[in-house]
Amino acid sequence: MSEKYKVRDQERPYFITFATLEWVDVFTRAQYKDIIVESLKHCQQQKGMVLYAWCLMTNHIHLIIGRNGEENIESIIRDFKKYTSVMVMRAIENNEAESRKQWMLRLFSGAALESKKHQKYKFWQDSYHPVELSTNFLMDQKLDYIHNNPVKDGVVDKPEEYCYSSARNYCGLPGLLKVSFMD
Repeated sequence: MSEKYKVRDQERPYFITFATLEWVDVFTRAQYKDIIVESLKHCQQQKGMVLYAWCLMTNHIHLIIGRNGEENIESIIRDFKKYTSVMVMRAIENNEAESRKQWMLRLFSGAALESKKHQKYKFWQDSYHPVELSTNFLMDQKLDYIHNNPVKDGVVDKPEEYCYSSARNYCGLPGLLKVSFMD
């Protein structure tokens, strides 16, 4: 990870984005998206992750997170990526209805062969770029960016219409995950 993108202050919220390998549109099925949602819940409940905002797109995820426990942000993200990688790949392997199964399995297994740290599949891109949200302007900018991502992509007309996002929470509607609102 470059010197520019490091978690320097564990007590601050961070905007984090990471994507599937080669930006493959994996999260087009609810089954795969739900693995991500359940893993985020687990990180909140068991790892001390504070989730301020999130949005899962077809090939990447945006988060604004902090922490309230002993685990550092890097460890939370590392464990999240490792677990979801295994679970999503297992779901793809076992999904008889997945029309792109063989192609995805070849791609992700081929990438693992070129990696020293991946054994069977490499699912996520290595890097993520934590951006410290040290000002209200940055917080508002990243929050708007996250929530408007599905609108910009033409998936929905309004941010709160997209259920795999915290935009619903910020509009006073029930969301899939609990969020801590940014002050």
